[in-house]
Amino acid sequence: MLSQLATQHQIKGAVPPIQTGSLIELRGVTKAYTVAAGKFWALKGIDMQIGAGEFLAVVGKSGSGKSTLINIITGIDTPTSGEVSVAATAVHALNQEQLAVWRGKNVGIVFQFFQLLPTLTIAENVSLPMDFCNTYPARERRQRAISLLEKVGIAEQADKLPSDLSGGQQQRAAIARALANDPPILVADEPTGNLDSHTSDAVMQLFAALAAEGKTVVMVTHERDLSRYFTRSILLADGEVVTERNSSND
Repeated sequence: MLSQLATQHQIKGAVPPIQTGSLIELRGVTKAYTVAAGKFWALKGIDMQIGAGEFLAVVGKSGSGKSTLINIITGIDTPTSGEVSVAATAVHALNQEQLAVWRGKNVGIVFQFFQLLPTLTIAENVSLPMDFCNTYPARERRQRAISLLEKVGIAEQADKLPSDLSGGQQQRAAIARALANDPPILVADEPTGNLDSHTSDAVMQLFAALAAEGKTVVMVTHERDLSRYFTRSILLADGEVVTERNSSND
């Protein structure tokens, strides 16, 4: 996959894929940051496997390493040591140019604060990833954006600005944008943190449906009452996985 991307975007030195049975695999991953007092270890030897179609929750207190973990998975940050394989690509070995190409086509990211561009319509926001990665012909992008907005239930909002939508509608638009290039992986960082309980449930049902269709969804959350939606959850504390729970254990 990466070699094809490298050819398409004229990137030299493409990194060979790691052969793995999991869609996402972390092996001995650490992450250290330099602070005034010395080194702060945000992650300490994380070993993890995530399969296709899983809906995984990453929970833990503030400072436990949750955001660092998903930043490592998405290639936004790089590990201090260890290996990261995502969609059979050795993500830890990619340079920044390669990461941008890989991430654009393989990972959709949903943020707590939506991060929709305020001067673009909802359909234009959803089309942006297609524009950046040139994954679909220009003439097809608006129709694909409309189709994705239909999928998340807000097609009628396509030509409105983000400020005209409710918080729940904006989050649905952000999910549609994350799906624009049909990535195998969705990563969501506290996507229900600014939503009321009814809207949160609707958004969670949407994520669960996407996982049921085969997408792998990794979500950072502090809301344990949403556990019924996940196939598995892990608890982080001080940069380490301390417990793991399958939905069948609940």
